[in-house]
Amino acid sequence: MKEVCRKTGMTYEALKFYCNQGLVPNVKRDANNYRLFDDRDVAWIESLGCLKRCGMSIQEMKHYVGLCEQGQSSISERKVLLDRKREQLMEHIRELEEAVRYIDWKQGFYDDVLSGRTPYESNLLPEK
Repeated sequence: MKEVCRKTGMTYEALKFYCNQGLVPNVKRDANNYRLFDDRDVAWIESLGCLKRCGMSIQEMKHYVGLCEQGQSSISERKVLLDRKREQLMEHIRELEEAVRYIDWKQGFYDDVLSGRTPYESNLLPEK
């Protein structure tokens, strides 16, 4: 498991949790009951990491795994699920871009105040 963690960037605890939650199905075990991961498992674990970064909850990931286990017949449903997640991500990106624009504007304002081009005004301090 430690080598898989190194390959995927996932913590040992996270990988163990995902395995215990059934998110890494079909994992084989050796004679000492240690998990054995092949290249397909590693690729799937990397996919799980991406789904987590996309903001999928454990329940959503379980649903997605269940759909994947159904094979080709569930591709349309998986596409709908991923389309919804993509739209949520795009909205989050728009919100982050707006936040960056605000910070850029505020930094410009501070630069102007520090250079003497603009008088300082605050929405928090009482007006003079």
